[in-house]
Amino acid sequence: MKNINTIKTIKLLAILFISALTFTACTGDDHDDDDHDHGEELITTVTYTLTNGNDVVTLTFLDLDGEGGNAGTYTISGPLTAKTTYRGVIKLENATESPAEDITAEVKAEGDEHEFFYTSGVSSITIAKTDKDGNGNPLGIETTLSTAAAGSGTITVILKHEPTKPNDGSSSNAGGSTDVEVTFNVTVQ
Repeated sequence: MKNINTIKTIKLLAILFISALTFTACTGDDHDDDDHDHGEELITTVTYTLTNGNDVVTLTFLDLDGEGGNAGTYTISGPLTAKTTYRGVIKLENATESPAEDITAEVKAEGDEHEFFYTSGVSSITIAKTDKDGNGNPLGIETTLSTAAAGSGTITVILKHEPTKPNDGSSSNAGGSTDVEVTFNVTVQ
């Protein structure tokens, strides 16, 4: 009889121990000691400005009600010029705030946790990231965009949060989560 009570006591202690571990491990009190707010920001506006001297082409996406509401609008100020290299700068904003909140500043400050990826459906367009995060990895707020022959197609801009860095430059292999993804229809003349 003493063995049965000992076994019951051991089982009871084991259950209590496992329960205590489970409840303390799942408190949901996972705090980092850093000062960053990792909540997802509302990005209503994406502006990709391409400049070559006086030739300025602006690609803008605007979606004031955010994802899931009304469809966003795309505005392209004009065609790209063939056989030209542009300096590109991307800007993200939350236009529901007044004045509009500059999300790009946060992305730059947390550069080690973000990266822009650019792809083109126009074979004559190449895009290279020219800026780096604090660890020397590509960030992509600043780019060069080079055109060759005339053509038309798309440019897709993707911002990843917490991608693997360094990576092979492809958003599909970078991991992380997508903060924003927009695709612009462009023409090279």
